[in-house]
Amino acid sequence: MKFRIHLHLQAWILGLLLAGQAFAQQKTVTLQDVWQYYKFYPASAGGFAWMADDQFYSTWDADKNLMRVHVLDEKKQDTLAPKYTLTTSNGKQLAGSSYSFGPREQRILFTTETESVYRRSSKSICYVYDRGTRKITTLAEGAHIFYPTFSPDGNKVAYVKANNLWYQDLNTGETVQITADGKANHIINGATDWVYEEEFAIAQAFKWSESGKWLAFLRFDESRVKEFTMDLYGSLYPERYTFKYPKAGEANAVVSVHIYELGSKQTHTLATTGETHEYFPRIWWTPQEDRLVIAALNRHQNKLELLLTTPQQREPKPVYTETNETYITEVSDGTIRFLKDGKRYLLLSDKDGWQHLYLRELNSDKELQLTKGQWEVSEFYGLDEANGVLYYAGNEAGYTQRQVYSIGLDGKKKKQLTEGNGHHSADFSSAFSYYVHNHSNSSTPPVITLRNARGKDIRTLQDNAKLRERLREYTLSPREFFTLTTEEGISLDGWMMKPLNFNPKNKYPVLMYTYGGPGSQSVQDSYDGLNHFWYQSLCADGYLVVCVDNRGCGGKGAGFSKATYQDLGALEVKDQISAANWLAKQSYVDAKRIGIWGWSFGGYLSSLCITKGADVFKTAVAVAPVSNWRFYDTIYTERYLRTPQENAKGYDENSPVNFADKLKGNYLIVHGMADDNVHLQNATEMIDALVAANKDFEMLFYPNRNHGIYGGYTRLHLYRYMTDFLNRKLKN
Repeated sequence: MKFRIHLHLQAWILGLLLAGQAFAQQKTVTLQDVWQYYKFYPASAGGFAWMADDQFYSTWDADKNLMRVHVLDEKKQDTLAPKYTLTTSNGKQLAGSSYSFGPREQRILFTTETESVYRRSSKSICYVYDRGTRKITTLAEGAHIFYPTFSPDGNKVAYVKANNLWYQDLNTGETVQITADGKANHIINGATDWVYEEEFAIAQAFKWSESGKWLAFLRFDESRVKEFTMDLYGSLYPERYTFKYPKAGEANAVVSVHIYELGSKQTHTLATTGETHEYFPRIWWTPQEDRLVIAALNRHQNKLELLLTTPQQREPKPVYTETNETYITEVSDGTIRFLKDGKRYLLLSDKDGWQHLYLRELNSDKELQLTKGQWEVSEFYGLDEANGVLYYAGNEAGYTQRQVYSIGLDGKKKKQLTEGNGHHSADFSSAFSYYVHNHSNSSTPPVITLRNARGKDIRTLQDNAKLRERLREYTLSPREFFTLTTEEGISLDGWMMKPLNFNPKNKYPVLMYTYGGPGSQSVQDSYDGLNHFWYQSLCADGYLVVCVDNRGCGGKGAGFSKATYQDLGALEVKDQISAANWLAKQSYVDAKRIGIWGWSFGGYLSSLCITKGADVFKTAVAVAPVSNWRFYDTIYTERYLRTPQENAKGYDENSPVNFADKLKGNYLIVHGMADDNVHLQNATEMIDALVAANKDFEMLFYPNRNHGIYGGYTRLHLYRYMTDFLNRKLKN
């Protein structure tokens, strides 16, 4: 049966629809939107991986078949691993799992049942799928293993199990145990200890040589490192978790560099930390001649040496030395990249005061600076050696911006490959013919596209169209960027989000956000699907939200980022106080209602602001804060403060625990009770100092939660409590 709708009825329904759309546009963000349903979190191009021939990439299709897709024609594709073949002998389905290819892409490594350990470490049950035979091989007899890595010929996989280094021959099925002295909280082979993983961003500590004849690895002797213990709850008697954690001024692990020869099955020692070198943060094999380069730092981390050796020579010799009056910017995977001849390398360094790229020869001091200027290379993507072009990201277009660039190996013909304000990043194919381009800004979710090396779009992989449509349903406050000048004449960058229905004649409460740690940058024109939308809910409730990057932050050269050396916290707090004073002078700010919050280093700064800056800040929320730098680890803390024995003043004059008696306003301290990074000890010592000073405060502890404080409803609970605290103590 059909119905005719009267014209007036049609008009009425149309009016309802338009009114509904208008009403939808008036929605404001709720905590549940952000932390329960994650409505604003962007999608990525999941399952994507470049293939070696530079013309194809791999990805899962809708039916969970692993496919090979042509870059220029997505209809041109074939199956790498059909779903029906990806079932193990024990019935485990590998389709949709994380995967990586062997060097010839004949074999594919799948990782399943992954368990996180610390920030960058995890262990998994792993399988290797042979595309030719469609046979699945289980690694390590189904045990959880760390860092499975193919040999250069793809016939072997090395891994770490039970603190020992092993490899499995995929052709013969033989499993070889390279080391046998591994022991929890004593000896680690092929993996790093807690402090290397956290502060040098390295978890895997072994590498195959280019020929596949040698495995170089680090060995950590933790026997002299003191232990830290945390209680884990959930049973009648709480479980005690104990691990090695070197606090500032205490003993580090003794680290040695070894090479294992697969032919003779012999292991040789190349170098050991001691009086000259305290840390070996990286090792690299050169592309030719099986030469090994070891990055070595002294304990103050102000002298970097690159040591060159061979398996036959075994006596490392310095081929490059860099010193700094303060400290060497963190050594990372991108610090050096070798050219194919193995005789030249690209170096990333801030030795001229700004982080730039240099071309150097391995056996001489000959050097060419490729990028120059009062801006910084933020990421080095690699070198297209065939065409003599290298690719990087940098902030030459402005402090809040990140653009992708190319430049010749002679330092000429620099080109900006990306356009539009915001944050651009790239993931290049093996021969640098194409790249995956990710672009967002503070108000726009990421758009992920395939591009050629000249920057021309080929197709869109993810446009986040559904999220963009969802955002149009909400009334949102834009992030407005600004620059202020402090009383000392220091220029600081910031952003602010004004209350909805903002009226400059009104006086609003202010919540400032800070992280502010060395080399960090919070003031960026990039999309944030989490905290940014919590701030939107606060703006809907009448708050002004502001963030200012203080001295010590990155992106502005070494003079700005290293100004806090040996006096961590002093200038940072001074700048946050200056920013608050600047805000207090604005006609729309209630100077008596300025609060601040932060997490980790930001929790440390917010704790200092509510104590040393008690006359300026009314309220502070400190999540997982450091309260005394003596409680934190060696590598991070000593890089900026040296040891407590050398610089007691630098530790004591800016540790919040020593200023509890200055608290005047409202203070909430939050901590995860299983925080392996910033220990609960920081919060308990701060609380003890506050009680001793007869100061009121609020505290919120989360059992079995680490530094990230997440899982289930945890984040929703945390942000609901923080919001309630701000409403009680700052807004009203």
